[in-house]
Amino acid sequence: MSNIEDIVDSLEHKISKVLLKVDHLKQANLKLTEDLALARQEIQAQERLNMDWEEKYKALKIANSMLGSDDNKKETKLKINALIRDIDHCIAQLSD
Repeated sequence: MSNIEDIVDSLEHKISKVLLKVDHLKQANLKLTEDLALARQEIQAQERLNMDWEEKYKALKIANSMLGSDDNKKETKLKINALIRDIDHCIAQLSD
């Protein structure tokens, strides 16, 4: 009889260890999930910041080309020609 009780006690002890490990794993999983969500938010913020800087860079590049910097003479001429075509198109539409 005591042999069966020992087996039952051993099983109860093992089950309690397993349940404790499950609780620890659930807590670790929750922490990792929260860390992942935070990391994703940081990545999105960095991507938005990167896009903002890219837009500012493009605007600065266009401004420099409009000012006629020596580095971008060809781009400046092309941009001015495009603007003249746009203005001519607008004038033609107003004339109709």
